[in-house]
Amino acid sequence: MTPQDHIRNFCIIAHIDHGKSTLADRLLELTGTVEERKMQNQVLDSMDIERERGITIKLAPVRMKHKKDGIDYTFNLIDTPGHVDFTYEVSRSLVAVEGAILLVDATQGVQAQTIANLYLALEQNLEIIPVLNKIDLPAADVAARKAELVKLLGCDPSEVISVSGKTGENVSTLLDAVADRIPAPTGHEQSPARALVFDSNYDDYKGVVAYVRMFDGTLKKRDNMKMMATKHTSDVLEVGALTPAFVPTADLSTGQIGYVVTGFKDIAACRVGDTLTLEKFEHEIQPLSGYKEAEPMVFAGLFPEEGDDYSALRDAMERLKLSDASLDFEPEHSPALGYGFRAGFLGMLHLEIIKERLEREFDISLVVTVPSVAYQVFAKGGNEVVSVRTPLDLPDPSFIDRVEEPWCKVDIISPSEFIGGIMTFVQERHGTYMTTEYLSENRALLKYEIPLSQIIVDFYDKLKSITSGFASMNYEVFDYRTADVVRMDIFVAEEMVEALSVFVYRDEAEKVGRKILSTLKDTLPRQQFVLKLQAAIGGKIVAGERISALRKDVTAKLYGGDVTRKRKLLDKQKKGKKKMMAMGTGKVRIPSEAYLKVLKR
Repeated sequence: MTPQDHIRNFCIIAHIDHGKSTLADRLLELTGTVEERKMQNQVLDSMDIERERGITIKLAPVRMKHKKDGIDYTFNLIDTPGHVDFTYEVSRSLVAVEGAILLVDATQGVQAQTIANLYLALEQNLEIIPVLNKIDLPAADVAARKAELVKLLGCDPSEVISVSGKTGENVSTLLDAVADRIPAPTGHEQSPARALVFDSNYDDYKGVVAYVRMFDGTLKKRDNMKMMATKHTSDVLEVGALTPAFVPTADLSTGQIGYVVTGFKDIAACRVGDTLTLEKFEHEIQPLSGYKEAEPMVFAGLFPEEGDDYSALRDAMERLKLSDASLDFEPEHSPALGYGFRAGFLGMLHLEIIKERLEREFDISLVVTVPSVAYQVFAKGGNEVVSVRTPLDLPDPSFIDRVEEPWCKVDIISPSEFIGGIMTFVQERHGTYMTTEYLSENRALLKYEIPLSQIIVDFYDKLKSITSGFASMNYEVFDYRTADVVRMDIFVAEEMVEALSVFVYRDEAEKVGRKILSTLKDTLPRQQFVLKLQAAIGGKIVAGERISALRKDVTAKLYGGDVTRKRKLLDKQKKGKKKMMAMGTGKVRIPSEAYLKVLKR
């Protein structure tokens, strides 16, 4: 029997707010991993922002010990996020383990992200342990929820374990099930060392710290290591386990999950998905398959409020990229907001979290522009395809054959009574209805296809409003389809303002134009001349507004007499204004709050 026969690697997957972190707390408590005096809620959620919002943002590995039938087992658990925007964290965790606990809230039942995460786990051929959580709540309907899980997995009802993460009821049974049902890791202790980097972070003193899963061989302190993809080499400064604190060990052997202090100061040297080996073995081994690059869905501009903070923002973004592999960014210059970055995110919550982390952890005040998606532009008479992320990059219409936009498959799970409202809402957002499936008597799964641009800003909020907070959704981009998308330019005093250009559907251009001009009318200061505001597509004006000129009250000094005296002064003023208009309208300085109101919409 090899040492790895007593190792079990698994993760917890679930929809957001189904009690993953609470169950992880009980597992740590029951196995004695965390001392009682150090115990607190959400032990593995180390960021303040995670605790405040009550959501998991980062995957968190931890090593535990468990004894069953006189055998000592080593459990390596990875706690994963539940929100659709952090699916990349989940998919990376699944590659590093052999099994998964599929957690379902006994009061809410199977949700959209439960199904999405289950499919990810099945793709990796993982052993699934179905678990019902929150059975201590009065609203828990264990029989109905168990039936949903059995229908979803096609398993035997006796395989579903009912637990309470809060009270600890049946959690010891779950630990025994992990030992019995999840297979031991495969791999060869005598083979050359191969480890998969599934996460990393940066420590000011230690440099880059890589979280790894050992697939073959052994890794020890002072070994001369090499990264297969980036070709960087270094001496291993320390190896160890996370409990969840860093605990140095003599080595990391086959099947184990732990950390490696690489000593790299260059953040680009250690990439998530890379294979870590020893320099002497680099020509003998095949790299592990690693991960697909995360595909950004939403693009927004991040600009420092103070221009001097640009270099600090660049360093902060590079640091964050190390702990969040799905973040993608490139430098950008805006005539209105100065130097900043065009960043790609997996969704709106991802954008919100990154913004908050930059402001909290690095103390940088940010301006964020309105999010957009990436369009594929096909040129006339050729096979050239350009990916366009900002309206200013859109070529002249005469060169464009067609524009394609990303479409997603959306799964919405909701009580049956709200189906009518959901259908009307999704139709307004250009969605195409596919099918309805019933999970139980009164819960339906609606499947739609919808343009990504229609769901990135406020779709989820509106869906929650329509369904009194009961609906859950999951989306996945699957295709690009032709869209009648055009660039709309905004003119202020007959001068185009580049920073205010936006992508719009041609049939919605007038509505969007009016909305933007109305915002500008409320925020722009009045001038000495009439200010024309216009929204245009190409040479065609689709919406217009006017801000009247500032006028001095020239009749204030009159205290009586004929009305013709008043008329004479007003006519004289009118001639002056005409003369001023004839000489040119002058420059209009647009205040930054006007840009912000339009860009944030």
